[in-house]
Amino acid sequence: MPPSDATTDTGAGPGPHLVGGAEDTLDLRLSDDVVALLGDGGPVAAEAADTAPPDRARRSRLLDSPAGWGAAGTSIGVFRLVPVRLERDLTLISRWMNDPAVAAFWELAGPEAVTAAHLRTQLRGDGRSVPCLGVLDGVPMSYWELYRADLDSLARHYPARPHDTGLHLLIGGVADRGRGVGTTLLRAVSNLVLDHRPHSGRVVAEPDLRNTPSVSAFLSAGFRFSAEIDLPGKRAALMIRERALRDLP
Repeated sequence: MPPSDATTDTGAGPGPHLVGGAEDTLDLRLSDDVVALLGDGGPVAAEAADTAPPDRARRSRLLDSPAGWGAAGTSIGVFRLVPVRLERDLTLISRWMNDPAVAAFWELAGPEAVTAAHLRTQLRGDGRSVPCLGVLDGVPMSYWELYRADLDSLARHYPARPHDTGLHLLIGGVADRGRGVGTTLLRAVSNLVLDHRPHSGRVVAEPDLRNTPSVSAFLSAGFRFSAEIDLPGKRAALMIRERALRDLP
């Protein structure tokens, strides 16, 4: 299992728990009834269920439909999350994964088929992990994964709460690294989670302790350092942003 924290300003952040298939996620198989119960997210989920195809609506319940969250105004521009479409986005994401600074952590370098397999694991899953492009002022410039941390292998390593939302991030362009972009976007996306996932009381992440710029970006974005945890392949900093403390600097 490769490291699994965010790529922030350095472009050197680890990738997610799903690399190479689903063997590193919890072996929990969710029935349609359980998905509906776990994903009961109120009006956002209900609206998505009314407008989306049945299979997509069922899967979207676990993360309250990120496709419909809309844009966030930030100090660097208008930002939105756009769920990945393989036929449209594979070449771009694969190119980012082959950047040596990214590949060192995400471990998805190689032909497009490597990245495609990683994305399909999520796109064909039950919706507990959603891959997205981060689009700033209309330009795709980052890759995100939002996931149900309470249904992920991470839950074996910390006292998870129902609906904990995890995130991973990589900044695609070198020009966007090292100037505070990661911090700004981490705050914006965690705000989107807390705004649109009413049952989620906190956003969590697990950057590699060796990735000092990543840890620093989370701290600057309003996350607090909670604990050091041993994950397969790395020792991580468990970072948490609490809903109750979201307005603190």
